[in-house]
Amino acid sequence: MFSYFIFLVASSVTFLRTHQVSSQGSNCTEYPVFTPSALVVKYGDPANVTCVACQKDCSGDASGLEHAVGKISQSGTTMFWTVDRLTEWGISLQCYYNNDAGVQCTTVLNPTLYQLPESVSISFVNHTEMMFENQQYTLQCSVQNVAPVEKLNVTFYRGNTALGHQQSNSEQKKPVNKTFTLDITPRRKDDGAQYWCEAKLELGPAGPQSPPVVTSEKFSAPPVYYGPELNEPRNPDVITVKEGDTLHLNCSSVGNPSPSYTWTRPKNSSSSYTGSVLTISSVGFEHEGQYICTVSNTVGNVTKEFNVDVQASIPNSAAFPWIWIIVGVSVAVLFVLICVLCCLFYKQNRKGSYNLKDVLRFPMRTALPLQNCENI
Repeated sequence: MFSYFIFLVASSVTFLRTHQVSSQGSNCTEYPVFTPSALVVKYGDPANVTCVACQKDCSGDASGLEHAVGKISQSGTTMFWTVDRLTEWGISLQCYYNNDAGVQCTTVLNPTLYQLPESVSISFVNHTEMMFENQQYTLQCSVQNVAPVEKLNVTFYRGNTALGHQQSNSEQKKPVNKTFTLDITPRRKDDGAQYWCEAKLELGPAGPQSPPVVTSEKFSAPPVYYGPELNEPRNPDVITVKEGDTLHLNCSSVGNPSPSYTWTRPKNSSSSYTGSVLTISSVGFEHEGQYICTVSNTVGNVTKEFNVDVQASIPNSAAFPWIWIIVGVSVAVLFVLICVLCCLFYKQNRKGSYNLKDVLRFPMRTALPLQNCENI
């Protein structure tokens, strides 16, 4: 009888491996019924189940429940199976009866025995130092001593963001160690990000209402390095500045590690500068020309060109009207003075010729209006 039981167990598990309950036997008007119909038990916990072999056309002498562990008590065609501590992996229970035609009608129950992972850890595969932006790296989540592994789901996280979900396709019932991997491509904003993984047993409606979960410790990833990038356009338009004004050339950038700056200046400008913004407080014509800023770090470098045109300074246009007013007044005064001197000389010497030097030396004794000059 025991060998027959082993044969039935093996055939039932092979035929419907993914089901907890399966029925066997042709020409059966009804099959034994397990309550509960699915049994999920944590390793080492007690368990119990009831089987009603049949409702009619059977007797207690023609029914039973085959089991490898636990105890059976029977009342008519109803069997009660109990175990104080379930520690056997891959067991099954067979509840059966023989009908009037001599056919054995059987229902097989495959309890799910589960064990939470002893530990869950996360790390990078063969990498512990710096990472570079847009290069691919592999995370691995190691789950130790978990069962059944076919019910195991693993989720990778960066901070609070889920990166990917994976599930095992193994049908191993006993506890095993399992490693899951995920390829990632870090970006600069991931510098110093925390990674972790979560192992969850999805045991279905018969399992715990909240699926058992074990998480790894969080660890900070290595720095993410990337080459310099300019904050402003690489080759701006020609910069026009007036002589004597202040010149600012902005070559600021971002990068990890922090970039350094080297300036190439026009030949006539001999001074050097190593900052991100070059400033000349009073521009002269010797500062005219092309400036090249080279930004570099251990990842790469980038250049930026500035073309500077220095123009001559022009007096303040607001002073122009006053200059012309002063010049105009001066000319008008000089013209009036000459006219007055000519009139005085003409009065003194109505006839004859005269010399301009005498006019200038003529003593000014009497001032006459210009309009009466010809009538004197």
